[in-house]
Amino acid sequence: MFDSLWVNVHAATMAEAGSPGIIKNAAIGIQDKKIAWIGPQKEMPQKPEPLSEHVHDGGGRWATPGLIDCHTHLIYEGDRVHEFEQRLQGLTYEEIAKAGGGIMSTVKSTRTASGQQLYDSALVRIQALLREGVTTIEIKSGYGLDVATEEKILRVATDIHDTSGLRIQRSFLGAHAVPPEYAGRPDDYINFVCQDMLPALHQKHLVDCVDGFCENIGFTRTHIEKVFKRAKELGLPVKLHAEQLSNQRGAALVAQYGGLSADHVEYLDEAGVKAMAKAGTVAVLLPGAFYFLREKQLPPVDLFRQYKVPMAIATDHNPGTSPTLSLLLMLNMACTLFRLTPEEALAGVTRHAARALGYQDICGTLERGKAADFALWDITHPRDLCYYFGRNPCMGVVRAGCLCDFESSPPLFFEQRQAVF
Repeated sequence: MFDSLWVNVHAATMAEAGSPGIIKNAAIGIQDKKIAWIGPQKEMPQKPEPLSEHVHDGGGRWATPGLIDCHTHLIYEGDRVHEFEQRLQGLTYEEIAKAGGGIMSTVKSTRTASGQQLYDSALVRIQALLREGVTTIEIKSGYGLDVATEEKILRVATDIHDTSGLRIQRSFLGAHAVPPEYAGRPDDYINFVCQDMLPALHQKHLVDCVDGFCENIGFTRTHIEKVFKRAKELGLPVKLHAEQLSNQRGAALVAQYGGLSADHVEYLDEAGVKAMAKAGTVAVLLPGAFYFLREKQLPPVDLFRQYKVPMAIATDHNPGTSPTLSLLLMLNMACTLFRLTPEEALAGVTRHAARALGYQDICGTLERGKAADFALWDITHPRDLCYYFGRNPCMGVVRAGCLCDFESSPPLFFEQRQAVF
């Protein structure tokens, strides 16, 4: 009946709002890379052995949906440790950026790196996330800002999808910063993004979604709206870095265009929250950047609750403002810094993170018909994932029904591999 069957697990399905959706002593049947059956093991139609040739004993571990990191900048070259030191000495993020650091520092290094260099360094980061139960990752471009390098980044993201077995969403972030060759000419650069860069990359099937940076050190609402209009003409969904350092009304703009998510949103006001609620746009909270930049302005969590705006959580991994590779740490930070409940935090890296990528019909919960993506944890309750930090209780990862072999290099997913704990 099943290609494989998992028994002796406790499942947190995350399929119910306001609850982890716990099924004690559960079984998960997998067919054609999807969940074909999930429920209490005692309710299975017959004993496990006749149902599949490949029965895996979960050893009483907990199973959650594979975690989803829905906002990352994983592909780049170099680091910005010196800027970290500068901020400790009192310079602000904006001051560093205006002096030629920040995003442009990474652009310079990434432009000169080969595709193989970018692939090798990104794969190390991917492995760290995978070992913490992550099965779906969004990866942005934006460290090239020319056609050749943006294409190089997006091709590396495609290669990672093809070789790792992970689900990767590729977001085009050409509107990230003004490159040196367009210094002082942001209007001309945005025209280049809309007329040349985005269409060329879309034609090569390298873009799944379009992003932008709407900020006083980024691009104006008028600039971003031009990008969004072009994306919609090409049939691409949009998302936005919005209200991170100031209120530019970017969240309302992305909601106007039916955007998937508004990300950061520390300076978001009630009008923006209402617009997001009406459009179904997800708020992506990024506690790593909040912490690393020593921000004081909290995102409006109570307003999100009041207007029922889904809250996702991500690492925002990047070399300048959030060099973290632990989505589990982000769970703890979301609770301690933003006062999310453990259930809200877990929903933020599963159900709501899937929605932030437009994948809510594919993954993010353990339900019949969804992808057989789940992580196995040595914990006593799902809330433990938000409680500990510095400890990784992940005991195994299953993606599309295949168990990951962490010992291979790079880690690979194998069909019908017997679980051993």
